[in-house]
Amino acid sequence: MASSNSGETGAGLVLRSADPLNCETPISALMGGTVTPNENFYVRNHFRVPAIDGARWRLEVGGLVRRPLRLGITDLVNLPAQVQTATLECAGNGRAFLAPPVSGEQWELGAVSTAEWTGVRLAEVLDRAGLKSGAREAVFRSADRAIGRHSRGAGRFEWSLTLDEVHQADVLLAYAMNGQPLPIQHGYPLRVIVPGWYGVAAVKWLTEIEVVGQPFRGYFQTEKYVYEWERDGRLEREPVRQMRVRSLITEPDADGEVDIGPLAIRGLAWSGVAPLARVDVSVSGGAWQPAELFGQPSTCSWQRWELLTKVSGPGRIALRSRATDGAERTQPEQPEWNRLGYGNNAIQEVSIRARRPRSSFAGR
Repeated sequence: MASSNSGETGAGLVLRSADPLNCETPISALMGGTVTPNENFYVRNHFRVPAIDGARWRLEVGGLVRRPLRLGITDLVNLPAQVQTATLECAGNGRAFLAPPVSGEQWELGAVSTAEWTGVRLAEVLDRAGLKSGAREAVFRSADRAIGRHSRGAGRFEWSLTLDEVHQADVLLAYAMNGQPLPIQHGYPLRVIVPGWYGVAAVKWLTEIEVVGQPFRGYFQTEKYVYEWERDGRLEREPVRQMRVRSLITEPDADGEVDIGPLAIRGLAWSGVAPLARVDVSVSGGAWQPAELFGQPSTCSWQRWELLTKVSGPGRIALRSRATDGAERTQPEQPEWNRLGYGNNAIQEVSIRARRPRSSFAGR
């Protein structure tokens, strides 16, 4: 499924662009446990990775607050810690499969990963700063900067959440990833984690939080990360927020071979809108069969699923998985095309070939 500009990086990721660095996780690396090892976690950047001196770095918290804060990493580590397992998915995941094609990073299906994040609740930090009357949104600003042709309408990366969204999503300011300090490519020394939301809200290399009293109108939030369609001659726009319901088949491998007989089909599924209700699997166009879900239903993290079935004869087999969440949102048969290529959660199809088992006496 690799596109012509892709290649394996030293960490085993699939390179989509080198400047800025963008890599996706091979589907084979998503098999196994709940979390994705740091070295296999997909990388999404808009600008070059900034150079940060952790000893001198500070988080500035200001705007409509009673007590402006200037916090170092030690200050944050000394606050009550929270651990949250959360899935991050790039809103452009699956963009490569839209027709007609759209511009942007040509992600296939690996711009998604899950980690155990450790940090302090944003609500805790805002409580310590004390919100003034009229406070409405928190604006997050990153240390990465646009250089030359990479400006794309913005000098730095900024994103905001309303204060209601901060509490509803239980936003985390994370300084550790899978029990280790954040790697530089994942936002060292501090990043925002918004469980259930597309990764665009998970601002990396966080340096500033400004509390404001009006809707924030930053470039990425109002111009770049929006669904945009033309319907009945009118332009309609909708902001990118929670992850759409989705499933992936991780086993067996696409274009792989399996023996006739018992077959285990496994994968992952998630939704940021509501916990999963079910995952169904179709084999060679047959009826949808319910898969078994593992783990606790959540809008924060994916769940693993499995269907045990049987292959009766040799030949090509098409496997399809379809997730449905508790809000009765189901993956569509075809991608919903939009101009910027976001939210493609169409049903995935994996083709494999069944063969007769090789005789244990072959070659004797």
